[in-house]
Amino acid sequence: MGVVEIRMLCWMCRYTKLDRIRNVMIRSKVRVASIKDEIRDARLKWFDHIRQRNMDAPLRSCERIMPLEGKGGRG
Repeated sequence: MGVVEIRMLCWMCRYTKLDRIRNVMIRSKVRVASIKDEIRDARLKWFDHIRQRNMDAPLRSCERIMPLEGKGGRG
């Protein structure tokens, strides 16, 4: 995913691989956060949204499920 992101940033700046410009320099020029950071922030926002819901909400019901005791079968 990071490779595609850097390729798009290079395309925006009109750089090619022959220009041999480091990824850090391209990021500093465009001033864009990495896609990994953006995805992590979105997931944390969703988690916070779910935590604010009532305990009776269907999304929060999975927190009350207890794991089964013992070993599971094969397969």
